[in-house]
Amino acid sequence: MINRYLLIVFFCAYSLTNFAQTTDKSENEFDTEQSGANLMDPLAPSRAAFYSAILPGLGQAVNKKYWKIPIVYAALGTSVYLYMRNSKSYDRFRKAYKRRLGGFTDDEFYGNSTIPLLSNESLIRAQRTFKRNKELSILVTVGLYALNIIDANVDAHLLQYNMDKNLAVNPFIDFDTPDTSAQFGLSLNFKF
Repeated sequence: MINRYLLIVFFCAYSLTNFAQTTDKSENEFDTEQSGANLMDPLAPSRAAFYSAILPGLGQAVNKKYWKIPIVYAALGTSVYLYMRNSKSYDRFRKAYKRRLGGFTDDEFYGNSTIPLLSNESLIRAQRTFKRNKELSILVTVGLYALNIIDANVDAHLLQYNMDKNLAVNPFIDFDTPDTSAQFGLSLNFKF
């Protein structure tokens, strides 16, 4: 019952607004722009994806979404940093384990006493953990690189949508007076 009232309130709130796209241009300017030659470039999405594949963030610059460029570089930089950090830690534990197998007791995890701080099993476990983290960092980096390309492509597609003021979406509520039930709907109006 409460959900029904919430739904009615939701539709009432949004039925007061109009979702049509408006522009600051007059009718004549809009019509001349519509009849103008080049409103939509069909190669823009592929161009943005190509530029983003060449240099991450360049596709976002082509789409004039400059605020996304620092996000792209921060995400890729973080994943590359994590890869390098895990690789360095893996190499440290690997080197110590190899020295122990060679009979040396001078690695950084052996300590000053005759008893090692980390056992051979601990070194093996640490190697496995850092190797797994290193491979996961590579996977995340490749995924973020692909996401950068996909974002540039999708954003270029979305920039080409028809956003004229003859297109409107208005939710409405129709009350049926004989049985006092509400009927909810969504109206999509086209003006030709």
